[in-house]
Amino acid sequence: MKAGKWIGGAVAVLMLWGCGDRVDEAGKGADPLDVPVSLLPTPGLLQFADEGLFVLPPKAGIAVAAGDEGAAKAAAFVATYAEKLVGITLTTGTEGAVRFVRRDGLGTEAYRLNVSGDGVTIEASTDAGLLYGGVSFLELLGHVPAPAGVQLKALTIEDSPRFGWRGLMLDEARHFRGKDFVKKLLDQMALLKLNTFHWHLVDDQGWRIEIKGYPKLTEVGAWRVPAGRAAAEDIDPATGKPRLYGGFYTQDEIREIVAYAAERAITIVPEIEVPGHATTPIAAYPELAVNDIPGVTAPTHAGSEWGVYTTLFNPYEPTFTFLEGVLTEIVDLFPGRYVHIGGDEAVKDQWKASPGVQAFIKEKGLTDEEALQGYFVERLDKWLSSHGRILIGWDEILEGGLSENATVMSWRGTEGGLEAASHGHDVVMSPSPTLYFDFLATERADEQPGRPIAQSLKTVYEFEPVPAELAADKRHHILGAQANVWSEHMRTDDRVETAIFPRIAALAEMAWTEEGKRDFAAFLPRLVDQLGRWQAMGVRVSDTGFAPAFAADRSGDRVSVTVTNQLGYGDIRYTLDGSAPTLASPKVTAPLDLPLEGVLRAATFAGSVQIAAPRDFGLDIASLRTRMGGDLKHCDNALRLRLEDDGPLGGVRVPLNIDIMKPCWLYEDADMEGVTRIRVSVSELPFNFELASGIAAVEVMPEETPGGELIVTAPGCGGDRIATLPLAPITGETGVAAIEADIAPQGEMETLCFRFTRPGFDPLWAIHKVELIAN
Repeated sequence: MKAGKWIGGAVAVLMLWGCGDRVDEAGKGADPLDVPVSLLPTPGLLQFADEGLFVLPPKAGIAVAAGDEGAAKAAAFVATYAEKLVGITLTTGTEGAVRFVRRDGLGTEAYRLNVSGDGVTIEASTDAGLLYGGVSFLELLGHVPAPAGVQLKALTIEDSPRFGWRGLMLDEARHFRGKDFVKKLLDQMALLKLNTFHWHLVDDQGWRIEIKGYPKLTEVGAWRVPAGRAAAEDIDPATGKPRLYGGFYTQDEIREIVAYAAERAITIVPEIEVPGHATTPIAAYPELAVNDIPGVTAPTHAGSEWGVYTTLFNPYEPTFTFLEGVLTEIVDLFPGRYVHIGGDEAVKDQWKASPGVQAFIKEKGLTDEEALQGYFVERLDKWLSSHGRILIGWDEILEGGLSENATVMSWRGTEGGLEAASHGHDVVMSPSPTLYFDFLATERADEQPGRPIAQSLKTVYEFEPVPAELAADKRHHILGAQANVWSEHMRTDDRVETAIFPRIAALAEMAWTEEGKRDFAAFLPRLVDQLGRWQAMGVRVSDTGFAPAFAADRSGDRVSVTVTNQLGYGDIRYTLDGSAPTLASPKVTAPLDLPLEGVLRAATFAGSVQIAAPRDFGLDIASLRTRMGGDLKHCDNALRLRLEDDGPLGGVRVPLNIDIMKPCWLYEDADMEGVTRIRVSVSELPFNFELASGIAAVEVMPEETPGGELIVTAPGCGGDRIATLPLAPITGETGVAAIEADIAPQGEMETLCFRFTRPGFDPLWAIHKVELIAN
């Protein structure tokens, strides 16, 4: 009998890694370092010398020319991380074993690195090139403490990037992180030679930047009451009202972070949303709203729901006075060339319904509401151009007619980028879902909250930013690639980090390295070295791509278990006695034939390095008949999300898979032999989703009794009802609660269908776990 396929365990952070090449205490060198394994991204040219070694002692100097401030900052960055990674102390001066040298004629971000018997020389024309050469030098050092120094083989690297835009976007409008988190992320970007930090500071759920001319933007817009019962019951004793959630950056903090990024060759691109995603500025300044629609009032606070709001700026002159006033402070704070104005998901319902806006469209000779958005873009483009800046926006800005100087960020696939580049506009490729790190890396049940439909490490690595259909004479308009980290479902800092890492390494190599030189199989062992560096620096990294996954088939009193992982990389080793797998444990080479008892524990190794924490798989009948919600199938795939329970504001919450448009689950291949009862752990969630007109498509089954029930049918959703589990006994509880009921006898194998009844959209119920119970 089939027991089904699922994955056990919890998401793990990689914290166990191997070592690099170092000199032992007696001064004898280990085998020469295998340099190609260490470097990431792949360098353009790497040549070994026929012979020669250099031993970097535990204390050494970095030589920079007197008065070369850029070289001095690169040297300071290298010294900081040499200390963190291997414990070597490097002191900047005019002499040293490591030399930073200006050399005319190299590209904007190019560098040349040479290791010879008398030291290390890093040459570049620019500050960025010196920094990147220094980063490659750090990679050569490894990541294991080296009290007697590090031995380097003589070599030469000549390197420069394929694309000039190698970016990462962080959304802080939904969850505010703070400057320490941002600085840590900027350091890691620099260490992977990424050069653009797109900072999403404004959205319906929060305004995160101080604007002195408009103080209510942060007084009102930076704070909200989170959705859910737990938040509503968290009363602030000072006000007697629910505690507000949020935060913002002062202008002094912004300047500090901008300077910090610049020292790491990173340009920050701020984003201010226009004309949609405007709830927070309109809550602060209601005169910006479309306010002549009967029954529609301006919002009074930041939104606490996810999704697409219909709130838009009005198009009148005071609104542009406001926007230009905000942008005046933005361009003063951010010296980079680009300012992002959003432009996405601007649902035009308010403009269509407003007599005043319709009159404005007619007065300006515009054809429709899309042309009105184009009017916004054109005005802001002219203003930014007059202040020496370039407007960039999401690809919806194409729909209203694009200003000549505007740059497009293609997020709805690559089609918008192809269209824009074909018409001579610069483009950054940032397509959903491929480069959206809020999409889960795997479909495992132990992944963190986010969007399902996995975007794996390999998916990111193999993305090609230049569409094959783009004419050769237009390809230079593809500036590069960027990954986006939308944070609706990333409540904690560790969730942001594990969503980014390790996929950021695949992004970095994809954006730096020529397409023909990329090789995913060769990338993976170099990534193992990078994992060690991340551990040494305290970076939290998801291991789910390497983690063991289990599929089981039961026959009588035996079970056959197949153990694999998503990336097909590494050796999976296992134990049956409850101990943690080690290099001495047996390796999985074929399906395991095991008795129906105990626990199978498995972990993944690459050589001597453990690259995934142990996962457990129960071998008893009860475990084989238990499915986590993440292992159930959805009846549809309209809008799948992995949410979390509405538990305590702090601490751990349970992940919950649900299709919010059609909350319906399938337990396929259920072993029903002897099953007489069913227990389901469920959670009541707030329906905190703005779906605009899409709300009409949400499926709601009317409740049969007060509070509703969970209905179980078989075979499938068109079958007979076999169990009814009332929800009234647990309605109003936070977190996860179990309900159970008798179940009608079934055949040996069935597909069970689970659907909730409810009085309306709210509340939303989700399944955490299903247990089938036999006598």
